[in-house]
Amino acid sequence: MGKYANVIIAVVVVGLGLLAYGSLFTVDERQQAIVMQFGEPKRVITEPGLAWKLPLIQNVQYYERRVLNLDPPAENILLSDQKRLIVDVFARYKILDPLLFFQTVRTEGVARQRLGGIINGRLREVLGNETLSSVLSPERTRILQSIRDNVDRETQRFGIALVDVRIRRADLPDETRESVYDRMRSEREREAAEFRAQGFEQSQRITAAADREATVIAAEAKRESEILRGQGEGLRTEILNNAFGQDPEFFNFYRSMQAYSQSLDSESTYMVLSPDSEFFSFFQQIEGQVTRGRTTQ
Repeated sequence: MGKYANVIIAVVVVGLGLLAYGSLFTVDERQQAIVMQFGEPKRVITEPGLAWKLPLIQNVQYYERRVLNLDPPAENILLSDQKRLIVDVFARYKILDPLLFFQTVRTEGVARQRLGGIINGRLREVLGNETLSSVLSPERTRILQSIRDNVDRETQRFGIALVDVRIRRADLPDETRESVYDRMRSEREREAAEFRAQGFEQSQRITAAADREATVIAAEAKRESEILRGQGEGLRTEILNNAFGQDPEFFNFYRSMQAYSQSLDSESTYMVLSPDSEFFSFFQQIEGQVTRGRTTQ
């Protein structure tokens, strides 16, 4: 009897273990879950930990709680200035409402397809109103924000929140790249020529103004120098007149020495004069004797 009791207890324990195994499940911090019964959702579990379900008749559908990446194929888009651009974008999204997500798209694979189509559609719509220069300029931030807002409004009906969308690459098609580069090069060369012409014109104006100012300054300086020279000459004449009035003999001697110094250049001056010429009056009395003869040089 004791032997059968142990078998019964073991069967009961195994049965309880199987019942617990089929009734309990765990949801970790990276997941959120929906308890399903015959394909219908019964309960949503968003908090991590241990949870329960009815064995055999209920099962669990898990969804990611983390931010997911989406890399849709590149799109060939016609811009508003009739230029084509190959745009490659990537997006990051998150499942916020697992029940709504299950009811609308059910699986992440279907969600990727729907989300990729929405992103490419909004990309065409927004970039179709933009020019190439705006796409390649800092205005790209505004464009991406507009795309993100439009996509996020549409994905909310799937229980999805769009975290971010970015343009990874924006290239011109091979057949139009060279022509666009040539046009851009011509425009830059034209702008450079215009800037050089403006710079040359400004340089000419500055040079002319500087020359005019230099001429005025030089003329003013010359006028002042002539005035000062005239004043100096007048003062010199006055001093000489005063000196002549005080000692006429010394003044005559001084003037004669100046004339000798200016006339008798040892390198290039030759003079032929009579010894008793008045020009040599101060040389005729040396040590009390009258010097006779011909004086040259």
